[in-house]
Amino acid sequence: MNFLLEAFYSAFRLIIGFDPDVGQVLWTSLEVSALATLFASLIGVPLGLLIALNRFRGRQVLLLLLNTSMALPTVVVGLFFYALLSRRGPLGDLGLLFTPQGITLGLFALSLPLVVNLSLAAIQGMDARLFLTCKLLGANPVQQAWMILKEARFAVMAAIVMAFGRVISEVGIAMMLGGNIKGFTRTMTTAIALETSKGDFEFGLALGMVLLTVAFAVNALLFLLQKENR
Repeated sequence: MNFLLEAFYSAFRLIIGFDPDVGQVLWTSLEVSALATLFASLIGVPLGLLIALNRFRGRQVLLLLLNTSMALPTVVVGLFFYALLSRRGPLGDLGLLFTPQGITLGLFALSLPLVVNLSLAAIQGMDARLFLTCKLLGANPVQQAWMILKEARFAVMAAIVMAFGRVISEVGIAMMLGGNIKGFTRTMTTAIALETSKGDFEFGLALGMVLLTVAFAVNALLFLLQKENR
C-alpha cells in the first residue's frame, strides 16, 4: 500500500512540475491523434453521407468491409502499414516509417471506418421526412447534404469524438510505425509500456494519469454532445 501511495505521489509531482519528458510525450500523442482524427473526419463524414443517401451496386459489400475493418486488431493495421512504409515497401521512398507522420497515417486508417460507420448510422437514423422536404423545396445535392449534416451535427460530432478517443489510447500502431523514439515518436501509450517494463513505475503512472484525464475529457465531451442532442 505504501508503494502505491508513494508512486502516486511521485507521479503527481511529475505532472504538476511540468516534467519536460511528460510534456513531450503528451504533445506527440495529442498531435498525431488530432491530425489523424481531422483527416478521418474530412474524408469519413462526406463518405458516410454519400453511402447513406445513395443506393449502388456493391453497397452491401462495402458496408460489410467497413464493419469488418472496425473489428481489425490494431497490430494488424500496424503490420500492414509497416509493410507499406518499410524500405522495401511501395511507400518506402517517402521515409515515413518511425516518424510522427507514419503514426498519423496508421491512426487515420484506424479511425476512418469508425467515423464513416457512425456518420452513416446517424444519417440513416434521421427522420425520412427531412430528405423528402429537401427535395420538395428544390434544394440541390450540395444544399441537401448541408441540411442533413446540420440536423445530424451532434451525432456526427459524437462520432468524431469517439474516433479521437480510440486513436489516442492506441498502442500497437504507435509502437510499430513510430518505433517509440524518445523526443520524437514516443506517445503516452508506448511510453507507459516502455517505462513500466524498465521499472520506472512512477513515470509510467504519471503518463497513465494524464491519459486517463484526456480520456475522461473526451468522454465528458461526448456525454455533453449526446445530452445536447436529446
